[in-house]
Amino acid sequence: MDGRQGPLASSLRFRLSLWISIAILAGAAAAGWYSYSEATDDAHREQDTQLQQIGYLLSRIEAAPASPMARERVGNVDFEARIVVRFLADAGGRPLKGPDRAPYFPKGLKDGMQTVTLGLEEWRVFVRTGETGIRVAVAQQTVVRDAAARAGAIRAVTPILILGPLLVLMVALLVRAMFQPLRTLTAQLEGRQGHELVELDRSPLPSEVWPFVTAINQLIARTVRTMALQRRFIADAAHELRSPMTAMSLQAERLAASRMPDEARERLGALSAGLGRTRVLLDQLLTLARTQESSNDGATAVSLKNAIHDCLEDLVPLAEAKRIDLGVIGDADPLILGQAVDVGVLVKNLIDNAIRYTPEGGRVDVRVAQDAGRVHLHVIDTGPGIPESERERVFDPFYRVLGNGQIGSGLGLAITRTIADQIGATITLDTPAGEAGGLSVNVAFPAARA
Repeated sequence: MDGRQGPLASSLRFRLSLWISIAILAGAAAAGWYSYSEATDDAHREQDTQLQQIGYLLSRIEAAPASPMARERVGNVDFEARIVVRFLADAGGRPLKGPDRAPYFPKGLKDGMQTVTLGLEEWRVFVRTGETGIRVAVAQQTVVRDAAARAGAIRAVTPILILGPLLVLMVALLVRAMFQPLRTLTAQLEGRQGHELVELDRSPLPSEVWPFVTAINQLIARTVRTMALQRRFIADAAHELRSPMTAMSLQAERLAASRMPDEARERLGALSAGLGRTRVLLDQLLTLARTQESSNDGATAVSLKNAIHDCLEDLVPLAEAKRIDLGVIGDADPLILGQAVDVGVLVKNLIDNAIRYTPEGGRVDVRVAQDAGRVHLHVIDTGPGIPESERERVFDPFYRVLGNGQIGSGLGLAITRTIADQIGATITLDTPAGEAGGLSVNVAFPAARA
């Protein structure tokens, strides 16, 4: 898995969050519209009730105010809602003259609640005739009524408007938390090495995902069996071929001791060289199969300095034959965590490759360094190096960089990478600092306590 997410529209988490959010917002909009309508209607009913109560109270007085000035003071009373009171008739039922009459209200108003248009203004008017004949009109502008009703309705809807986005945010957080186990599983899979074909643990995952995880585990099990059969076939084939190859090599050696023409001896030399390369290939195949099957369960503290010295005893003749300056820089002797045999194979393959690919008269340096929790092995040569575009592919079995003029099987670095993965080490390839060419192989081992 490369860790890259697909298109946003195909994300299950996005679609789930989107549809739940749409449902919440639609529900909030419907609830808000209903609450707004009901709050507006309730406000209008309360305003009508207020007008009726004022009208009933004023219609019970025994006589209307006698003077126009008194009627004006009573009629202009504002009850914090711009309510206007007008006396239309006195106790005898006679219309009152003065500022209380037109143009405010027409003569033909009937008792009860009604809406009246006066000029450009619309009024809600309640007319009441008392037992003594006093007629009183209590009115309020509809603009004022509507503004008050809207203000009350907005106060009623505000909690819903605030709660809707909060619920959407909570849904997004909850969906993210619900998918956290899947992200954790993805991170675990991305962090696995190529040889870690262990089945997935489905217990922390939602039960809906269990069939999918079970299918992956079955695929992993089939892959493990297939790879085991492949490694077994390679190991068995290499083992079976070693005996006839050994016999052929012995026959070639016996034949070389006998008399023969120069042309035949030249061809015999080519045959012996081919047999030697084939034997090396078989040995490397067996080593690769063994390292792929092994584990790091029996890891111990291994001296990296001793492993280097053991390898140099075998490789110094090869370096001297090419007049290569081979040396170890530094006296550090750190301990690494691994198996001695595997560490020896890893170190030998790296130094052997450096010697083989370094031209005559070159230099190969082996340096050991240590920092917090890691031990670093640097094998630096002055050979042709490896192009940056191919530095990852050279770890594939049987892959070789073209144009270097060397004959090999392409298994050395594959074996090295396999061993490094087994013991928890990492390998990087770089160009030596300050050099135009060459190759620096850096291996970071887990350090072991003394």
